[in-house]
Amino acid sequence: MNENIIACDLFDYIEVACLYGYEVKLKLKDDQVLIGKAINVTTSDEKREYLIIDNGQKQQVDLTQLAYMHVLTHNARFHDISFVDMPVNGQVRVH
Repeated sequence: MNENIIACDLFDYIEVACLYGYEVKLKLKDDQVLIGKAINVTTSDEKREYLIIDNGQKQQVDLTQLAYMHVLTHNARFHDISFVDMPVNGQVRVH
């Protein structure tokens, strides 16, 4: 798999978070924690994908650096997504 992309099933959860404008808490692989409203996904000229969150300013988060996403929005369609756990039998663990 190309190191500049994430699995399609994980990408779908990011798109849903953006579609509904979920407030998310992101943990990056370097243990940095970011909180903000998921706005959009963009692709750079180098084909890197970024989640845009609004936390008072618009911030780009490299999707390949995501370790964990927790949805803070009440009644969201999902709450916890791990980007570091390998899918079991092609299935992503969603809580």
